[in-house]
Amino acid sequence: MRFGLIFVILCAVAAGAQTQPAFSPIDHWKAAVISGDAMALKSFYRSSPAPQINTTSGRVDTDSTIDFWTGLKAKALTYKVLESGSPRPDVQLFTLLVKVTSNGGHVTNVVEGQSWQNQSGSWRIVGEKRDLAKLEQPATVNAHIYPTGNAREQISEAVARAGREHKNVLLVFGADWCYDCHVLDKAFHRPDVAAVLNPNYELVDVDIGEGNKNLDVAAQYEVPLNRGVPAIAVLDSTGKLLFSQKSGEWERARALAPQDLLEFLNKWKPRRG
Repeated sequence: MRFGLIFVILCAVAAGAQTQPAFSPIDHWKAAVISGDAMALKSFYRSSPAPQINTTSGRVDTDSTIDFWTGLKAKALTYKVLESGSPRPDVQLFTLLVKVTSNGGHVTNVVEGQSWQNQSGSWRIVGEKRDLAKLEQPATVNAHIYPTGNAREQISEAVARAGREHKNVLLVFGADWCYDCHVLDKAFHRPDVAAVLNPNYELVDVDIGEGNKNLDVAAQYEVPLNRGVPAIAVLDSTGKLLFSQKSGEWERARALAPQDLLEFLNKWKPRRG
């Protein structure tokens, strides 16, 4: 997840995550997806200026988005509100976990961020962030992942343990408000991922607070936080930097596949003779 204005939005979403108020436009949007009615579906999107729609592959236009949803040929659609918030009365923000079952029985899971704005009495989608969900998604972002305390001391202790146990050190920069950080944390507990992670790495979660904490630590390990979190650095058992993500490779952890994690962990694990 990125910072700046997005952080303000995320705070609003997190603040409303507990209430999950009813918002009928989402149900009307859902009905349009199930019906496959392209014109009805398009009516939910702002026409001018065009909505900002972002997918794992990059920016797309409204027509491409309509093609995506109608192309699923939905027989059924269910959704769970993972986060919700309202930074101002005319704006509603949601992160949805959407499950679409096609006429042929194929299931597609989508993590769908929607920004709705009331325009002259009608709610329209003005922003959408869409990713196919390949990992199990967290039910909430209430879990406390990122520890308080001195990050440098925690890293130093991890390096000492790594030296004794012949491991590398995996630093994960993020924050408890970050949805994708929770996705990554949950993925690390998958049996197949944990089987590579635990014997080969000492894991240290480094809290960035509201984008204003441990910035010096991130800079030391060449992690540009303005590219989003979660962000990763790998150290060897002496504390030497082996690798750092510089392009926000995992800031959309929601779209990662288990194999992506396994390939990364196997690539950077210590080599034993």
